Order: sequence, then structure tokens, then C-alpha cells
Amino acid sequence: MKKYKVILLLVIASLSLNSCSEDKMDEINKNVNDPKDVPTRFAITDAMTRTAFSNTGSDISFYTGVYVELNAGGFNQMYNAETRNGEPKNQTTFNNSWNNIYQTMYNLKLIIDKCKTGDEKGNYNTLGMAQVLYAYNLALLTDMFGDVPFTQSFQPGVIFTPKIDRQEDLYKIIFATLEEAIVNLGKTTTLYPATGSQDLIYGGDNAKWAKAANGLLARYTLRLSFKNPDYAKVLDYVSKSFTDNKGEFAMKNVSIPNPYFEFDNQRGYLFASNSLHDKLIARNNDPRADAYFEKIEKTKGAPLTYEFFIQGVSPQSQNYSYSGLLNKTNPIFMLSYHELLFIKAEAEARNSAAVTSTASLTAAVKAAFNKTEDINFADEDASAYVAGLNIVTNADLLKEIAVQKYLAFYENESAEAYNDYRRLLAMYGSKAAHPIQLANPKNATEFPLRLPYGDSDVSANENVKAAYGDGTYVYTQNVWWAGGTR
Repeated sequence: MKKYKVILLLVIASLSLNSCSEDKMDEINKNVNDPKDVPTRFAITDAMTRTAFSNTGSDISFYTGVYVELNAGGFNQMYNAETRNGEPKNQTTFNNSWNNIYQTMYNLKLIIDKCKTGDEKGNYNTLGMAQVLYAYNLALLTDMFGDVPFTQSFQPGVIFTPKIDRQEDLYKIIFATLEEAIVNLGKTTTLYPATGSQDLIYGGDNAKWAKAANGLLARYTLRLSFKNPDYAKVLDYVSKSFTDNKGEFAMKNVSIPNPYFEFDNQRGYLFASNSLHDKLIARNNDPRADAYFEKIEKTKGAPLTYEFFIQGVSPQSQNYSYSGLLNKTNPIFMLSYHELLFIKAEAEARNSAAVTSTASLTAAVKAAFNKTEDINFADEDASAYVAGLNIVTNADLLKEIAVQKYLAFYENESAEAYNDYRRLLAMYGSKAAHPIQLANPKNATEFPLRLPYGDSDVSANENVKAAYGDGTYVYTQNVWWAGGTR
């Protein structure tokens, strides 16, 4: 009996030692650089960076810039986009953007939940910032892809194939989230440390975040002008937003390079657009016609010259002029001051057919002539420029506002140029009547009216797979706010 007791004690001791060993190994294997729970003021820094660099400034901007001819796709994937060779409709084209936006929103949802009902309840400062970013990313997602999975998303292990939600309903969520964000940003947070330098956009300034939210509300209200126009509300939101380019909603940080600079530096696929250049020359020899582009040495030893890529015609090559705005330190715009002023000018002109004054347009052009991308022209240059545009009627004014806004979006705001082009296409009713005339002959049958769903969900979610079909819907189906059904 004594023998069995000894054996039993040895077994227990052995199990105890093994248990200690496993616990120790768990501790050793723990990655201290990948914590499972961090204060939200740190987590939101990553969300801001993803929103600006990965979601706003990268693939979506590069491709849409080619579609609306702010840039020309001269090589590789961008040439395929230019010639409509698979890239516009392939489910793999925007898979990175698709996944990045969803991941960003999932991370922001965790922050929001933690600040609303979790262990940081009452952290209104970070909550408001997260809600602005959440609404912005949701708008980016649905503006580009139309109806998308959302209300059943962000439930890993619970719902594997979330349903697709209608864009009309998603826009209601966008507006409600921004309105709630403004309320939270007006509250005082005392229990938690300020975001401070962890806020790479506004340095923890709640008032600036609230102004950005109002600016976004102005943009999204104008976005619905074909479906539900409310120009008085647009102007009200503008009046509550920022009043100079120091307050614009943008990421400018020495540690985060501008994506266009990085893309050109690493790939060299985007070049000077002949279509854009022609529009500049047609308007009093717009002074930006030189500032926007760089001359090249076409052949070795020859004088420097401009070589523009003709949309849908020029051959694939990397020997074209390129952007003159490329700079590692350029801001990544999410809502620029010049865009806000163009929104104001359009809302005023649409709110009353009697409006023919060019005062607001001139203010917007002045902001565009002095935007924070090494573009610096005198205010009197902008005034003289607008005065020479021969604007007489309200219709003239509206068309020129559209064109000038488009010209100002070069090169870092292509996604908004793409959104505006599609919105105005619905409002004017045809490509022929559109204020912005695109040159690519492929547009007759293959202008991308939206972006294709990402491969991750086309492959794994039967709802998305059915909606995607063979991808050709991108050429025939408008998004809801542009007159489509999805």
C-alpha cells in the first residue's frame, strides 16, 4: 500500500511540474509586442493611419484617378485600368482596399464599444474621433462598392456570410454616426488621458474634429443631391466646419509618406494626363498647366519636353511626363479646404437659380491655387483667372464649379473626383451633357460606374458572390445615390 502511495505522490508531483512548465512556456511564448487589449488612445492612431494611407490614398485613389483622367495609367496594372483590360472588373483588383477598410472599421468598432459600454466608458474624446473615422470609412466603402455587407459584419465566428445592406440605409448610419460624434466631441472627458500626440490628425483637438465632422456632413448631403437635394442643409454644415487649410481633415506626418510619392518611387505606373492638360489649357492657359507636370528627356541628350499620355491611345511605356506635385511630405486629404469651398459654391448656386455671382467660386479657386502641395499662386491671379472664364448664367456657374473642383482634386483627391463625376453624371443625365468631358474612347461602353467587390468575400460569402456575378455589372449598374438600385 505504501508503495502505491509513493507512486501516486510522484505522479501528482510530475503533473504539478508539467503544469508549471506549461504556464512558464505560455508566458515565454507571449508576444509582448502584440497585446490583446490596449488603451483606445493608442489603438486609434493605427486606425487613423490605415484610414489615410491604406484606404484613402492608395489603390482606390490610384485607379479612380485613371478612370476620371486626372492621371494616366501608362504601365502594368494602371495600363490595364486605362485600357479596361480586366483590372476595372476583376474581384482581385481592390481586394486589398476591401479588406483594409473592413479591418479598419472593425478596429474602430472595438474602440467605440470600449468607450461606450466597456472599461473606458465616458471617454468621449476618443469615442468622437473613432465615430468620425468610422463614418468616413463606411462612406468610402459604400461610395466605391455600392450595397455592401455591414449590419451583420464584424461578428467573427458567429455570422460567416453577412447579408448585403442597401446603400440608402448605410447613408442613414453615416449621418447618424457623424451627428453623434459631434455631440460626443462637445463633452468633457476627465477620467482618461487626452489623446494628444497619438492623434496624428488634430493633436487631440476636439473642436477641430467636430468641424471635420460637419464638413463631412456637408459633403455627404451634397452627395445625395440627385436623390434628396437639401442645399440649405449643406450650407449650414459648411458654416460649422473649418475656415482655412490649417483645419482641413488630412494626414500630414513626417513618418507617413504620401502614397502617390511612394507609388511613383516604387512603381512608376502613373503619368501626365493629356485629358487633364487639355482642360487646363482651354481655360485661359491655366497657370497650373505647368505646375502640375514635369518635363522629361524623351530621348537621351534631347531637350526636356512635356510628353502627355493620350487616354486609351498611347502605348504602354514609362517614358511620359509625370506629376509635378510629387512630394513625400504632401498631405493625404480626406476633406480639403478647397473641396469644402467648392461644396459651398455649388450649394449656393443650386439653392437659387438667381445666383450668378462668382464670389464663392473665386474663393474656392484661391484655396486651390494655394493648396498645401507646393501650389502657390497669388490671390489676384485666381481673381483674374475666374473673371476671364466668361460666366454669365447660373448654368455657366454650376458647370464651371464642377470643372474647377475637378482640376483642384489633382492629384491626391481622385476618389472624390470619381464620386463627383458619377453624381453629376446622374444629375446632367448623360456623358454628352456632363461638365467634365473625358477622352478615353473606352468610356463609351466601359466606364466603371463602381468598383468590384473584393475577392475575399466573392470567394467566401455567397451573398457577395451572387451580387458580383462575372463582374461586368461595374459597367452597367450605378450606385444608389447616382440613380442605381444597388
